[in-house]
Amino acid sequence: MSVVSVENLSKIYPVAVKSPGIKGTLTHFFKRTYREVKAVQDISFSIETGEIVGFLGPNGAGKTTTLKMLTGLIHPSQGQVRVAGYVPFRRQPQFLQKASLVMGQKQQLLWDLPALDSLRINAAIYKIPDDIFEKRLQELAEMLTLQKQLTQPVRKLSLGERMKAELLAALLHHPQVLFLDEPTLGLDVNAQAAVRNFLQEYNERYQATILLTSHYMADITALCKRVLLIHQGQLFYDGDLEQLLERFAPYREVRIELANLVAKKKLEDFAEIESIEGQEVRFLVKREKLTSTVSRILAQLEVIDLSVTDPPIEEVIGRLFEKGNTN
Repeated sequence: MSVVSVENLSKIYPVAVKSPGIKGTLTHFFKRTYREVKAVQDISFSIETGEIVGFLGPNGAGKTTTLKMLTGLIHPSQGQVRVAGYVPFRRQPQFLQKASLVMGQKQQLLWDLPALDSLRINAAIYKIPDDIFEKRLQELAEMLTLQKQLTQPVRKLSLGERMKAELLAALLHHPQVLFLDEPTLGLDVNAQAAVRNFLQEYNERYQATILLTSHYMADITALCKRVLLIHQGQLFYDGDLEQLLERFAPYREVRIELANLVAKKKLEDFAEIESIEGQEVRFLVKREKLTSTVSRILAQLEVIDLSVTDPPIEEVIGRLFEKGNTN
């Protein structure tokens, strides 16, 4: 069953155009002209209950705009959206009980107060009874290993602890759908891993549906089997993360360690060279030529070690966005 349904969704912003100088200012004051900025263009997708879906794209691609439309913060210019059976921009109380948005660069906790005080305010807003609040608070704090930090002022928490507290605040009313916009932004490796582990456990325990944007590919590869790719406001891939490599990366990466240094010109006879560092060489080999190329390398070179892998997913996606390849 689809808990998130998006059909032909678009968001177009009119932006005033002003020429420099006094004349431009006067003209702008009396007769304004506008140009259209298409932040999101005619995208469609659906997400099933319990799915964790990655939402990827370069800066300015339309990810945050889409999330804001899905949570009802902004009204779409065209198209239809339903989340948990509700139209988000109507902001019905029943809908607000079923969805939550966490933005890594924004915070809802009061800076100078203990996180626990802000959590009690959230509980009052969502009309959560005291006994249920205490139970959920204990459960989520235990999952996040945050019990001791809740009584400290938010300003004295580390960045990772604040992010955990923000997640706790967003999940206190047990939303059915969770939208996450860069939840690990700026966190160190250990804090990122802790947030990922929590989201995985929360999803498994409550079958929550999660749509996640992140510039850290480790978040996506650890949590998401399915990804949506958006570029210049248009959705150009919706599918399995593993199949993304099959579709957009027709190469395998062959790494070898040689017993002796070999001239670059000789190595170029085998395949495209990605890098050479001393006796370690990285080749990019077309998938259909992989077996024959590896056989030639082993037969003609003195190889100490050899491995064959897919190119890192962040490199594949980075090349796609850099080239604007949406075909």
